[in-house]
Amino acid sequence: MGKLPILLLSIALVLTEAGPRFDCYPEPNGATQQACEARGCVWSQDNSGKNAPWCYFKDGVGYNLDSQSGSTYNLRKNNGPGNPWGGDFTEIKLTTKTIGNVLNVKVGVDGRYEPPVDFPRSSIPSSDSLTLETSSGNDFFSFGVVRQSSNRKLFDTSIGGLIFSDKFIQIATYLPSENMYGWGENTHQSLRHDFTKYLTWAMLARDQPPNSGSLDTMNLYGVHPYYIVVEPDGKAHGVLIVNSNAQEVTTAPGPSLIYRTIGGNLDMYFFPGPSPEEVTRQYLAFVGKPFLPAYWALGYQLSRYGYKGLAEMKTRIQAVRDAGIPIDIGVADIDYMQRYKDFTTGDDWSGFSDYMKDMHSWGMKLILIFDPAIEATYPSFQRAISANAKFIEWENKDQVQQDIQNLYPMAKDTKIMLGVVWPDNHVAFPDFLDSTNNTQNWWIQEFVNYQSQVPFDGIWIDMNEPSNFGTNQNHPWYFDSDDHPNDAPLFCPTNGSSAWEMPPYKTHAVWRFGDASSSAFLASNTLCMVGLQDAGNQRFYNVKNIYGLTESVHTQKALFKSTGKRGAVVSRSTFPSSGRYAGHWLGDNTARWEDLRTSVIGAQEFNLFGIPYVGSDVCGFIGTTNEELCLRWQQMGAFHSFFRNHNTIGAPAQDPAIWPSVAAATKQANLFRYQYLPYLFSLHFLASMNGGTVIRPVFFEFPTDEETFDLGYEFLWGSQILVAPVVYQGATSVDVYLPTDRWYSLFDWQYGSIVPPGYATVSAPTTSRIPVFVRGMSIIPRQTPSTTTTATRLNPFELLIAPCEMGRGKGSLYWDDGETIVNDFDSHDYHQFDFKYNTTDSGATLAITHSRKSSKISLPTLDIIEIFNYPKPPNFRSFTINGQPVNINVQKSTYSGITKTLYISTPGLIDLTYADSIALRWNNAGSAPGADGAKLKALESNRYDFEA
Repeated sequence: MGKLPILLLSIALVLTEAGPRFDCYPEPNGATQQACEARGCVWSQDNSGKNAPWCYFKDGVGYNLDSQSGSTYNLRKNNGPGNPWGGDFTEIKLTTKTIGNVLNVKVGVDGRYEPPVDFPRSSIPSSDSLTLETSSGNDFFSFGVVRQSSNRKLFDTSIGGLIFSDKFIQIATYLPSENMYGWGENTHQSLRHDFTKYLTWAMLARDQPPNSGSLDTMNLYGVHPYYIVVEPDGKAHGVLIVNSNAQEVTTAPGPSLIYRTIGGNLDMYFFPGPSPEEVTRQYLAFVGKPFLPAYWALGYQLSRYGYKGLAEMKTRIQAVRDAGIPIDIGVADIDYMQRYKDFTTGDDWSGFSDYMKDMHSWGMKLILIFDPAIEATYPSFQRAISANAKFIEWENKDQVQQDIQNLYPMAKDTKIMLGVVWPDNHVAFPDFLDSTNNTQNWWIQEFVNYQSQVPFDGIWIDMNEPSNFGTNQNHPWYFDSDDHPNDAPLFCPTNGSSAWEMPPYKTHAVWRFGDASSSAFLASNTLCMVGLQDAGNQRFYNVKNIYGLTESVHTQKALFKSTGKRGAVVSRSTFPSSGRYAGHWLGDNTARWEDLRTSVIGAQEFNLFGIPYVGSDVCGFIGTTNEELCLRWQQMGAFHSFFRNHNTIGAPAQDPAIWPSVAAATKQANLFRYQYLPYLFSLHFLASMNGGTVIRPVFFEFPTDEETFDLGYEFLWGSQILVAPVVYQGATSVDVYLPTDRWYSLFDWQYGSIVPPGYATVSAPTTSRIPVFVRGMSIIPRQTPSTTTTATRLNPFELLIAPCEMGRGKGSLYWDDGETIVNDFDSHDYHQFDFKYNTTDSGATLAITHSRKSSKISLPTLDIIEIFNYPKPPNFRSFTINGQPVNINVQKSTYSGITKTLYISTPGLIDLTYADSIALRWNNAGSAPGADGAKLKALESNRYDFEA
């Protein structure tokens, strides 16, 4: 058969293939033809393997254009099918506006619920713009979002299926490519979404550990209705839907997606990019840029759930220190509390404050866990009541479970909704939406009081979906626990008056668990949807998904006030803009290789979501880890901003000192991390100041290279360092892909040598660093590492120079005192240095510009400069700084003609505060003094710029 018939056949197949199906029977008890057709839907079996629904809506679902007034389109329900989950609104409207280069398209009804989130809603310039196109044919009204420069449709609702009822809303679109990333929080086994079949991803904040062992589309702890698409020409755009109700998204062939929510409006924001990193910066300008963690918060953390007392915590931390492993942070889980009550210290933890003083003397810090739930029996709750603090409460007094309420004199005669979590008695959940601020002020003061007893430095907030044990269960799990009384569980109304608890469309967040499961309620593992916040102005049904965000906002304030320093907050539940206030760990993972792999992907996704201070429970939380897995996880985790080893109660200890091989590998990995912390910190500084990623998917830098689109197990630090961790059991090498550019090895294998782009298998034994590469044109600030960040910050600075083919490089260093609270970067006290390097046949120049100066923050000297691919031996007697001779320590400085690596090491080589502009110049051996003088003089004067 010739090429033309094959082409015609392909076109015919495309033209005859049915469009995406809109599921009309998502309930788990299974559709039948009779039940399907009773809903007015189509029944057609599909055995294509694409997991397409057999019961789906007829064509023609949607709205028609009734009238238009400027940027407002008034829409009226058409004559097409209605939906089974509530009467369709007869009239809705679409409005559009621009915020800078961000296009907002809002579909809905005035007066409906809007999420009470405080986004900056700012914009930054873009070289491209987006426009709205509409179409109103005989069947239904549709719209498209179009990129002006390419005329490409980025969002195309001509697919149909627009539905708008009180508790069921749906919109669908074709996508311009299958290269879509984001939506969360879910466990994604690949970085790029799969459009070969129908997959529905739930989004409802729930106390649900990730399941990486198999494809599982259940929701986890947070909600992020946001995605990025890389278009066929390499341009990228992002889309945010500001909605905080239970929601879901289905990815389907086409490529297409179908979004559904059960409340609010469809409030969509389109970010034009056109590069992926520009999309992220635009998104963060809108939702809020991430907080800057304290410098020490980038150090290594040791934690576990199940310490039997302070003595065991001391023993394990000391074992790590004795092994010479750099470590900065001890973390205490709920074991330290008196019977799991916030702001208390258990009997087995007496002397905790004194131990913290010891840790501080070593240069170490302490992070403590706090849950939002407050037991209704002890002084903290009493202080809340006295301060008129508010808690999530029932709507009516007749809903209150009086048999529970009457047990607690302080809660009696209130409508406070009492649940069950870790403490022995029932608990109440603070209302962080309290518009009187009484709740927030009480919360902050509790931290101030406790910090004066145990001088913690950072805060870890957990269980803030919020989690509640045993909701609507006659026999919850804790009835069988020796460590928890049989407290009566919370029961939410599920009878005829339960519109909030049992809406007609429960979403995949419920249906994923199956009809017979105890989790088949929106309220499973959480509070009743009927609950109220902010004096009845907010329904828990609507605001549940932002509980973790609202707690993070005020916990950060509590940290600042109680410590007077910026520290770091880490939260389990997150929502768009959470990164302004807190970092995130990827939840209660399992000690499996699959979980190691999904954590590599998860950290990249949360950088897209604007939460760069992120990482996993290294070595696995649930279950028993093993030596090889823990070793490889420690090596990989050393490249995540939040770097913590943590495991569960009852499992064997798994800190790296348990195994000599893991201790050795962790020491090596941590020393590398601590050496490069000035670069990692500078990336966080830039992300906080300007927006952007720290851990970056490879396609961000190479959006036209198709090989990078699903390269989930590799990632970048910024734009300049590429990491390819070992993620498979038994592997002693890694199959690496390096995009077209200049790359140098930065690990044991051929250190400092040029590595050709493309696919390669590189050695990765357990005794070496994992594969790390530095990109040409890079100048990376480093520092001689010690065993804490406190000690490391006192050591000399270093620079690694990895030049491009033309012998040039550039980079920056941002440096503050590591702990002052950043209220405004314009007034914040910090140093900024910009580095530029150029080499010629006769010599080289390193130019340093002190772009931002601090008069208060002292700086180590720059003592070491390492240069890859240096062409010939230098003349160590020719070095000058701003024209003045400088003596190079020739005993410590070397040049290798084999590896072409120049290593310059001299104590006190460059005082970075010497001048606003510093030029270090030298000649090569055999070159005449002053050769290429005009070019180097221009470089010294800093009258040049380098293009990557």
